[in-house]
Amino acid sequence: MGEPHVVTLRATRDGDLDALFAFEQDEAAVQMAAFTPPDPTDRATFDAHWRRLLADPSVDARTVRADGAVVGSVARWYDEGTAEMTYWIDPAHWGEGIGSRAVRLFLDAVHDRPVRVRVAADNARSIAIVEKLGFVQVATELSFANARGIEVEERIYRLD
Repeated sequence: MGEPHVVTLRATRDGDLDALFAFEQDEAAVQMAAFTPPDPTDRATFDAHWRRLLADPSVDARTVRADGAVVGSVARWYDEGTAEMTYWIDPAHWGEGIGSRAVRLFLDAVHDRPVRVRVAADNARSIAIVEKLGFVQVATELSFANARGIEVEERIYRLD
């Protein structure tokens, strides 16, 4: 794993979007995430999505930094009144503990409970992170995964 990183979060800014878009171009990461936009390479759609997120006061979007460098994002929004969370870490930094620390920092700062996370059932890395942080699987459903072009089992986790 190497030396531990200093992981920090800050409000996402327009200047972070180039890096965040680049991380989401990794084919293996897109396949693992499964539930992506129909065309993850469409920069205009990506920018429009982020403009909506950053303009919405109910969304808390933060940029993950490791040793000062942008390495991902974590965000919370509401779906039918319940907090939902998502995160994305640069695949170049997988296995370094950054995702776990970033999600823990976010949960420590954002006190909405319960909070849900949805994960493709075969996304072992994300499942390990959320279970390590105390999320409990509460349901499964089949959902269409744009990245795979098929319905995929999605696990729904909850932290109270």
